[in-house]
Formats: sequence, structure tokens, C-alpha cells
Amino acid sequence: MPDGFSAGDTAFVFISAALVMLMTPGLAFFYGGMVRVKSALNMLVMSFISLGIVSVLWVLYGYTLAFGPDAGAGLIGNLDFLGMRGIGMNDLTGTIPVTAFSAFQLMFAIITPALISGAIADRAKFSAWGLFVALWVTIVYFPVAHWVFFFDGGHGGWLGDRNGVIDFAGGTAVHINAGVAGLALCLVLGKRVGFKKDPMRPHSLPLVMLGSGLLWFGWFGFNAGSALAANGLAGMAFMNTQVATGAAMLGWLAYEKIRHGAFTSLGAASGAVAGLVAITPACGSVSLLGAIAIGLIAGGACAAAISLKYRFGFDDSLDVVGVHAVGGAIGSLLIGLFATGHVGQTAQGLFYGGGFAQLGKQAMGVAVVAVYSFVLSWLLGKGIDKTIGFRVSEDVEVAGIDQAEHAESAYDFSAVGASLARALSAPAVEKTKATKAAKTTEKTEKTEVDA
Repeated sequence: MPDGFSAGDTAFVFISAALVMLMTPGLAFFYGGMVRVKSALNMLVMSFISLGIVSVLWVLYGYTLAFGPDAGAGLIGNLDFLGMRGIGMNDLTGTIPVTAFSAFQLMFAIITPALISGAIADRAKFSAWGLFVALWVTIVYFPVAHWVFFFDGGHGGWLGDRNGVIDFAGGTAVHINAGVAGLALCLVLGKRVGFKKDPMRPHSLPLVMLGSGLLWFGWFGFNAGSALAANGLAGMAFMNTQVATGAAMLGWLAYEKIRHGAFTSLGAASGAVAGLVAITPACGSVSLLGAIAIGLIAGGACAAAISLKYRFGFDDSLDVVGVHAVGGAIGSLLIGLFATGHVGQTAQGLFYGGGFAQLGKQAMGVAVVAVYSFVLSWLLGKGIDKTIGFRVSEDVEVAGIDQAEHAESAYDFSAVGASLARALSAPAVEKTKATKAAKTTEKTEKTEVDA
């Protein structure tokens, strides 16, 4: 192996990549449990299809657009690595092979469009969704990843490398990007049939809790793995992730108890995800106390933000905007307050003597990514809707999208129905048998008396 190679760092990054990959099935369970039973399977597959589409596009051109040498002004990578050409097994990024770095970043690219799917649950054509995923990662995600994640000594991405916007693991590139895209798409597709009228409660809270747990587990790879080495920074990111998530869950539940009078399992799961989202950009630049503060703020704020869809009349089915766009923005902006300058970054926030400079940079990053993502996502969604149609018919939506789009259902109720019918009929059968037995006994006794 070449000089500088670290087997330990390489193993750490591969394990982290596998953890991030697990987050996409975890997201599928999280979203799948939150929808009604007639849409559960569709919600699962909308996440899974991203594993297929994005993996292929990443090798063909995604990696080079995101992490190829800058083509100019920090906006996009060039085509030097088209089809991953020119990348050998012994080429390094830091102390790890380029292939390990590429695999790790691929998992980020996979889960980001999957996050968007929750905003349009119950009503999107699967073929249209697949096309959107392919176009969106190409036109939106790959360029934004270059802006935020590509560093080349001041000649890399224009937000992170050239202007000092801090985003350790994807608050802007992943969560704000996906959350705002979700807002654009739910505006294009319109409201679900029965929005604000029919109950649209989660069909399986255990699935939601399972999905949240898998996301929490995988997020340690997401955040700690972004150090790209098994070192102290990774350890700090790991701990910040844990305590911020716990604090956010408590913050969400406290808001829920005060506002609605109950601590719900859905609130606990959603609060945990909100904390994971908020600490993502900040986990490499804040202290443990700063992480707790970020978690508490994000938990309460995201819990309040999910009601915005009712106030403003947009149907964000699974609260992608309230959790990912708002949570990502909170975490990114609070770096401007809580960055210590002594973790993984030298920049200091307002509370550590750095003034408003870093806060201004963070605000710029949030605004630029939000505007870019919204405009391009709306145009893509509108274009697909006007050509092949993005939304299923009203009849399909009411009957259930699983059968229409996949010719399957998440649960087979036929066997349950048959068992239930047998159970219900059992008392009647036993009564009939008892009656026949009684009549037989009575007839026998009468015969004996007559004799």
C-alpha cells in the first residue's frame, strides 16, 4: 500500500459506510409505519429504489460531478472520473483509499432523495418518482455536494472550501436540500384526498419506532464517519450525536405534553430524528453542552414547525419540511453561536468570541441551498407532472396505492380473515353439535323408557 495509508481508518470508514447504507432501510420502516396501511408497501419501496438508481448514477457520473476536480468557480466537478476511470485501488483520499471515500459518500447520495419521499406519501406514481430521483440527484444533489463537501485548499466547493460555511456531515447538502425539495414537490402534487378531514394516523407505531432506532444507530456512521479517520474528532462527533438526539427527544416530548397533554411514541421517534438532523452539520464544531442545547432547541422547534402545514395549507404528508428543512436550518445556524473553535474547526461562534461572522456564513449557506433546491425541485416536479403525470388518480389514491402501483400489499389479510371467520363461526358450530348430541341422548333415553 502507498505511504500514508491507514488500515484502521479504512476499516472505520467502510463500517461507517455500511451504517449509513442501513439508514435507508431504516428510513423505509420509519416512513412505512407512519402512513396508512394501504400505502405502507409503496412507502417502503420509494426508499429502496433510491439504492438502485443512485448507486448506478454515482459510478457513471455522480462521483466525478461531486468530487472531481473543480470545473470552475466551485460550482461543479469536472468529468475526469467519469465512470470512475483513472481511480486505482492504491489512490488515497487522506489516509483511506478513494474507493472507500467514494463508497461512504455514495450512501449520503442514496438517502438524500429517499428523505424527500415522505412529503408526497400516498399519492405519487412510482415511475414518476423513479424518474424524479434520477434527475434530482443529477441536477440538485451532485452540484450541492460539490459546493459543501469538496475541499481542495481553497479551490474546491464555493460554500464550504471557498467561503467557510461549516457543514460537517450534511445539514445543508442533505437535510435542507431534501426538506425544501419535499416542500416543492408537495406543492406540485397538491393535497391528499381527505386532507384535514379524514384521519390519517400511522398504521404501525412499532414500525416507526424500529425505523427511528435504525436511523439513530446508522447515524453514528453518518456523523462520526465524516471525520474519515478513527480519531478524536470522530469520537467527539459520535458523542455529540448521542447527546443531541437524546436532548431533542426530551424537547419534543416536553412540547407535546404542554401543547397536547400526552407523551406519544410518535413524538419520541420524531424528536430523536429531529435531533439527529440538527446535530449533523454541527457535530464536528461544538462542545457536548452545545450539542445538548442544539438538541433541545431543535426538538421543541421542529415539534412546533410540523403544524405549519395546517396553517399554510400544504400537505407535507410525513413532516419532511418540519423535521428536515427546519431541523437542518437550526443546526446549521446554531453553529454560528456554539462553534468553539477547538473541536474540528477553528471558526468560533458568537458565544465563543467569534462575533457574527460565522453566523452570517451559515445563514448564507442555508439560504443558497434552500433557494436552489426549491426552484430546481419545483421545476423538475412540474415538468414530470406535465409530461408523464406525477400523481395517481383519485380512485387509486382512495382505494390504496399499493395494489395499483405494485400489485402487492404490505399485509395479507386473507388468511387473517379466514381465521377470523372460523373463530366467529366456532360458537355456532359447537352449539349445533351440542344440540344434536342432546337430541340423540333424549331419543335414546325415551327408547329405553318405552322398552
